[in-house]
Order: sequence, then structure tokens, then C-alpha cells
Amino acid sequence: MSDRYTIISTDTHAGGSHQQYREYLDPKYRDDFDAWRGEYKNPWKDLRDTDLRVRNWDDDRRDADQLADGVVGEVIFPNTVPPFYPGFVLFAAPPTADQYEHRLAGIRAHNRWLEDFCNAKPAQRAGVGQIFLNDVDDAIADAKWIKEHNLRGGVLLPNIPPDCKQLEPLYSPAYDPLWAYLEEHEIPVNAHGGTGSPDYGKYAATPLLLISEVPFYSQRPLVYMILGGVFARFPKLKFVLTETGSAWVPGLCKDLDRILGQVRQGSIGELKYRSEDAIEGTATDYVMQNVYVAASQPGPADAKIADWLPADRFMWGSDYPHDEGTGPYTREHLRQVFHDQPEDKMRRILADNAAKLYGFDLDALAPLAAEYGPTVDEIRQPLTALPENPNTALLRGAAA
Repeated sequence: MSDRYTIISTDTHAGGSHQQYREYLDPKYRDDFDAWRGEYKNPWKDLRDTDLRVRNWDDDRRDADQLADGVVGEVIFPNTVPPFYPGFVLFAAPPTADQYEHRLAGIRAHNRWLEDFCNAKPAQRAGVGQIFLNDVDDAIADAKWIKEHNLRGGVLLPNIPPDCKQLEPLYSPAYDPLWAYLEEHEIPVNAHGGTGSPDYGKYAATPLLLISEVPFYSQRPLVYMILGGVFARFPKLKFVLTETGSAWVPGLCKDLDRILGQVRQGSIGELKYRSEDAIEGTATDYVMQNVYVAASQPGPADAKIADWLPADRFMWGSDYPHDEGTGPYTREHLRQVFHDQPEDKMRRILADNAAKLYGFDLDALAPLAAEYGPTVDEIRQPLTALPENPNTALLRGAAA
């Protein structure tokens, strides 16, 4: 075994430029795309700034950043704005019926771009493809395309906001054909944090409401998949919580287990229930059965649940290229949070678990890890002082 760690980040982001996306777009939509692009104004600094935005698609820049940080493999979520999107890809609400045709063409252009982007570095990159839930048959067709074109990261689950009335909620049995296909073909289902918030409107309080409530809305898919009986009906479905934190998961399970127990007994206070109102089993059982945690920039409290979950379920993520990610101080972050953890556990967290779930070949990554990965002894050294300009990941770790 090498004296260096192999690091696979289970949370990074990339995407094409609008010029690139145009080439991957179905030709019949290109005139509409040109008109849309002429009116679009990007509000995100890291997608406007030339030096920053190229990190999403430039192989040389991306490799230089990632390898300097010790990261040799990555699971890639979207980041830039696909054709016909109203805003940042993760924050955009599901399309309405009028928007659906063009928005679907847009994410399919992204998926085609992502296939080529991953094929440029096949050992290092596992792409997460996009689907919509407006039409279950279309979602299955896109999942099939994603599987057949080796986007090993699986699918990104659209998180349906509470004010979205045109779609069935995630706990609806209407999606069972999709869950069945994803389970049968062992396609990971990724729920990414920062999604699912309602439209708060244009008020002075909107930014504060959004940032304070976004953790709650990011957790809702897990609750819905458990209480909706999805995990009971599809016990081999692989469900990944990415960049949602993780310290909250055991407490949530404890609360849901208590509720389920009271419902089975017939009442919670004055509220009366039938036995069939409760699902079989416990929330904790279903998390242990179906759920993986891709903990991006984890603090000490997040890292503790690695011992609560099955050994193969906790993974690490950097959130490159976002400002709140661990780069360019990933080594310092790992020393800060994981310096006292045994080597075999760290190898599982940093690479082995991700390789098993997302299909990375660790032997193919070994030469890069031997050259760029941090040493075991380096990560064992506690971080005793912050760098001169620490990032938010380090500051969060210091405060935890």
C-alpha cells in the first residue's frame, strides 16, 4: 500500500460555456438558443469572471488546481447555466409545461457535453447526468442514456420546491417506474444541497430567509423517500446526500423513528392514526439500507457520523470550484478534521467508498496519487494554525 492517500472528491462542479453548449444542442433549437442567449445576463461572479469561469471546462486549469490540492478523482455535478435555464442550474425551479421542451433540450446538451468532458479524463472523472421529473418516460429515457454513455456519477435528482404545483411530490408512487429502472441498473441517485427552496419573492428578507432555510429544504428529499415508502419498495436503490452536511442525519432519524412509533401506537396527542399510516421498519433502518453521504467540506460534527453509518457509506467532497470548498487548502482541511483517524478508515472515506459506488479504478488513479496525494504522515499532523487567508471550510472547522 502506498504511503500516500488517493483522494476522490465526491462533490465537484463543471459545465460548458454557452458557446460550447450551442454545439451540443439539438440543431432545431439553435435559433431559439441564440435569441435566449442574447437576452441572458449571468448574475454569478464566478461565471462572469474570465479567470474563474474557465475552471468549469478548461482541462489544464482544472487539473492544475485539483492536482495541486491532492485531488486525483472527482464526481462532477453541473455548475454553469445550460441553454434556456432561468438561472444557476442547481437553484432553478423545475420547468413549467411551457418551458419543458426547451429546458429538456438544454440539459440534454449539458449531458452530451459532460460525456465528452469525462471521456477526456476517464479515470479521473465520473459525471452526474441531469434529468427532469415532468415526464417519467422522458426521465427513464435520459437515465438510460446516462447509463449507456458511462456517466458513472448517476443522476441528479430534481428537488421539487413546495410551491411547485405542476409536478407530483417525490413521495408520489408516480415515480416508481423511474426508481425501479434506477435500482435495476444500479444508477446512483444524487440529491445535492442548496436545492428545493420556494420562491420567496422580492422582499428585503428574501436573502436571509433563503440562506437560513436552505438546509431544511435540502433535507426534504431524504424524508420524502423514507416516509413515502420509496426505500421500502426499492431496497437496493442507491441514494446519495451530497453537500447537505451530515451531522443532522442521526438526529433526523431519531425524530422520525419516534414519530413512526407513536403513529403505530395510534396517536400523537389528540391526533389519531391507523396502523397503515406508518411505513414498516424505521427511518434509521432505511438510511442504513439505502443512503450514502457525500460530505462536502465536512466539519468535525459531520465527520463523526462516519462511525454511525455502515463503513462503506461515508465519502468526502471538496466542492471545487466553489468559494466555500476546501481548495486550495484541502491538505490543511484534512489535517484539521481527520488528523486523529486511522489510516484504513481514511482510505475508505477519501477514495475506496467513492470508487465502489461510482466505479473508479483505483489502480488507474494510483500513479497520480503517488505523485500528488498527501502522505499518511502529513494528514496525521494536527493543524495548529490557519493560513494567512483561510477559506470558509477551514474557518468552519476551526469553529466547530
